[in-house]
Amino acid sequence: MNTDIHSHSDRTHEDDLDLSSIYPSPVELSLGQIIAKALLKNIPLFLITICLIFMVACTSTPKQESTGEYIDDTVITTRVKAAIASDDLLRATEVNVETYKGVVQLSGFVSSVEAQYQAVKLAKEVKGVKSVTNDMHVK
Repeated sequence: MNTDIHSHSDRTHEDDLDLSSIYPSPVELSLGQIIAKALLKNIPLFLITICLIFMVACTSTPKQESTGEYIDDTVITTRVKAAIASDDLLRATEVNVETYKGVVQLSGFVSSVEAQYQAVKLAKEVKGVKSVTNDMHVK
């Protein structure tokens, strides 16, 4: 009975699994392949980082508007100006409109107290307006 028993120390490297076919060495990869593998491996981390940057950049603070609030305020300002311009009692060039976080500030000079009330009334009717500050003066 002929049995070949090899001890662990008698094994040669040919007996081991050839890992080079499964995991190519970095020398065999081109620079483009290495960069592509690094990018693919890090895409989730990159996307999470970009999302966090946008979330932090778009948040508001008590003294600063977020990007969304700024856009909303611009729309409100435009609608208030349009409402004032379409009114016969008011002159649009006399009333300045500024909006910050939904609060509309009306300033400038108007011809009468009725014109003041009308401007405030029109501003309050615009969707998105939280409150109106009247800083207008009668000439």
